[in-house]
Amino acid sequence: MSVQQTAPYGTWNSNITSDLIASTSVRLGGVQLDGEDVYWLEGRPTEGGRYVLVRLREGVQTDVTPPGTNVRTRVHEYGGAAAKVDRGVAVFSNYSDQRLYRLASGGDPEPLTPPAQLRYADAAVDHIRERVICVREDHRAETLARNGEAVNEIVAVSLANGADQVVLASGSDFYASPRLRPGGDRMTWLAWDHPNMPWDGCELWVADLDAFGGCANPILVAGGPDESIFQPTWAPDGVLTFVSDRTGWWNLYRWEDGQVRPVAPMAAEFGLPLWSLGMATYAYATSTTIVGIASQGCVDVLATYDTETGQRTEIDCPYTSFSGLAVGGGTAYTVAASTGNPRAVVAISIASGTAEELRRSTDVVVDDATLSKPEPITFPSKDVDGAPREAHGFYYAPANSSYAGPPGEKPPLLVISHGGPTGATDSALSLSVQFWTSRGIAILDVNYGGSVGYGRAYRNQLRGAWGIIDVQDCVAGAQYLVARGDVDGRRLAIRGGSAGGYTTLRALTFTDVFHTGASYYGVSDLAALTRDTHKFESRYLERLVGPYPESEDVYRERSPIFHVENLDCPVIFLQGLEDRVVPPAQAETMVAALEQKGIPVAYLPFEGEQHGFRRAENMKRALDAELVFYGRVLGFRPAGEFDPVKIRNLDPPAVQPVG
Repeated sequence: MSVQQTAPYGTWNSNITSDLIASTSVRLGGVQLDGEDVYWLEGRPTEGGRYVLVRLREGVQTDVTPPGTNVRTRVHEYGGAAAKVDRGVAVFSNYSDQRLYRLASGGDPEPLTPPAQLRYADAAVDHIRERVICVREDHRAETLARNGEAVNEIVAVSLANGADQVVLASGSDFYASPRLRPGGDRMTWLAWDHPNMPWDGCELWVADLDAFGGCANPILVAGGPDESIFQPTWAPDGVLTFVSDRTGWWNLYRWEDGQVRPVAPMAAEFGLPLWSLGMATYAYATSTTIVGIASQGCVDVLATYDTETGQRTEIDCPYTSFSGLAVGGGTAYTVAASTGNPRAVVAISIASGTAEELRRSTDVVVDDATLSKPEPITFPSKDVDGAPREAHGFYYAPANSSYAGPPGEKPPLLVISHGGPTGATDSALSLSVQFWTSRGIAILDVNYGGSVGYGRAYRNQLRGAWGIIDVQDCVAGAQYLVARGDVDGRRLAIRGGSAGGYTTLRALTFTDVFHTGASYYGVSDLAALTRDTHKFESRYLERLVGPYPESEDVYRERSPIFHVENLDCPVIFLQGLEDRVVPPAQAETMVAALEQKGIPVAYLPFEGEQHGFRRAENMKRALDAELVFYGRVLGFRPAGEFDPVKIRNLDPPAVQPVG
């Protein structure tokens, strides 16, 4: 047994380095089956962040898409469902030109659609008519001039001539999930309109396909402005299945003989916020057996559900987080993780729960004594009127097999505010979290009011209250851990990306609890976000803040940029210069204001990055810079060699510990 060295928190040496995280990790998703072959997408930071379609056939993994391609679509800007494989032929969207390409096994990619400002995603193959049916987003100049924004439709694209495209559904602001019934006689899809996001309310439609392949006799099956529908799927016997939150929980339903029937009612979530297209939480193993992922308190359970009796049988497997699902041959294929295992593409026996990892997101192994396991916590908070309510999160204590903190010293706390803000964090092993805890810095990952995984009522708590409820919950979580004696109340930091960056800036500007923070491509001006952002999110804030410009005073009151006089602690900003979701001006305006005020501030812009960093060198630089920044402003010296970080208004370069 090794002897632990006593050293101040934040100064511990760790072999979980930023270089290790950035250079040895890949993003995994988009799992699908084609016969006995398994496919998935890999996002590779060491290859400029490009996405590669990978195939597993008879135990051999092969890159299907060649160098120079990037399997990624920009529909809704967040993309998703960029590739569909059927009978050995892949149809995929290439990021650089957003055209669809056709790739037969053993061949080279051939452009299917002509060059134009058109984007495609979420395809289904129509064998009878030799075409793919997909979501198309039209950004052509004449379309933008005529409509004032991009136009979304469901179209059929001929596999013989991709220029031959037929519109099957139009008129709504957004579409998703076009799916053909076995036999190809009917089609289902989702549609919704401004100002709703799909998790607020959307509609589930079904239509016949006529002799010419067009839609006829459309029927509204479920949904509306206050009912969210997720993942419509045809059963092998042709019965339509979907997820609805009509009871306050995203549960499974079947549509039979014109009637909607629940499958297995329960206080759990089978749905997800449709930020990316093609999400899946269930699949059919037989005509009467569904394999589904149910989330309770952001902890996932994989189980089977009998569609006739509703009987639920848990699959005893060693994972607590699942993303995507495909089922075939008695096996469930998904991206799974646990508190001690990083995300991996896994094959899980439905009968026994036995799991085989096909591809790990990282080969890094964290020894058990250095692994910080999440503690789910529920803590008291308040609503906008001051009434008591509860919030949730995962607490990670510092852990390192070689180090212990000095007697009487408590560790700094870094609070993480997730993005979205309609999203959630879970308990899956994250090397980015372990990067901090292995250095002696505690982490609180907050699922503030508005997060998914706790039912619609909890999700709706952020309506009209963004910048209030989320901030209050981050503050309350930090104060709870201080009062419990876990962390040092004089060394509290907060970080977040995108919407989480906004929560971070609000917390630093409108409360005095935190002493520093990091904003990754965060929002500082709500009105500017509404005016400048893309179509998918252009009306998002109507639900979270209020209608614009009618509520312009509220937007201004909640925007940190207009209240810099209240901000008196150091902040680091990290921003992609090609970000179309939160443009660089959001960060740069805030940086200039802080610099003028004399507040210590650092700004790291990254060429070639969009909304979220994908390149290994930038991921490494950002994480190292954030650590160095905290060390200088909180008064500890991180172990290791790091590139310098220019902190404006901080001279001399070293400062005394806070407090």
